[in-house]
Parts: sequence; C-alpha cells; structure tokens
Amino acid sequence: MDAFDRILELSRSGLYCAQIMVQLALDAEGKENAELVDAVRGLCGGFAWSGGPCGVLIGGICLLTMLGRELSEEEKIKLIGEYHDWFRQRTAQYGGENCDCILQGDRSNMYVTCPGVVVDSYAKCVELLQERGLA
Repeated sequence: MDAFDRILELSRSGLYCAQIMVQLALDAEGKENAELVDAVRGLCGGFAWSGGPCGVLIGGICLLTMLGRELSEEEKIKLIGEYHDWFRQRTAQYGGENCDCILQGDRSNMYVTCPGVVVDSYAKCVELLQERGLA
C-alpha cells in the first residue's frame, strides 16, 4: 500500500490529520501505540479547531521528531524549522497555517482541502528525513 492509500485508509477510519501523521511514523517503525494516536486527537479536534495551527503541521513535527530521534537537538530544531517554513509556504494560498484559514471558516471544506495538505506534508517530511539519511 502506498502512502496515499494509507492516508485515505486512516482518514476513513476516523483519524484526524495529526493522528494520521503520528500513525504513519509508527507504521515506519513497525510499532503500534493506540493510546498515543488517541492522545494526539486533541491536536486537531481541540487545539487546531480553536484557532491553533493546523494539526498536520503539529503532526508532521511529531513524525519528524519520532523518526529523527538520532539527530542532535540542534539538528532537530533545524529539521522542524525547515518543515515549518515549507508548511507556511504550502498554506499561504489559504491565508495562514491554522485550520480556520485553511478551511476558510467552513469545516466541511476539510474533505476537499485537507487530503492534499496531508499528502503533501507527509511527502515533505519523508523528503526531509531522506536528506538526512533517515528514511
């Protein structure tokens, strides 16, 4: 199964964007941790929808941190900064990196907009990890 199909499968199972990113990191490690994936739900359903940054931004940072464990703290900060800079550019077309901007104030837009943002974000995370020999 390719990443796109796995992302769709996770979305159809009811996971939000941050949860999907964390589950993809767990998949890459061959691990399961339902409690962690459940805990991450609040990064979308609570934090992101109350004006915080998009859950896929936060979930991507979680993925990078999980799969970049062997990096120094300085390298992790640089990695996360590169992802965040990219994410800002990716979401600039929506006017910002929070859910309200991306969804243009209408949560029903998540079915149209979010899949592309999640797929692109996962691909960027993989690219950043590959550049460091970690994927």
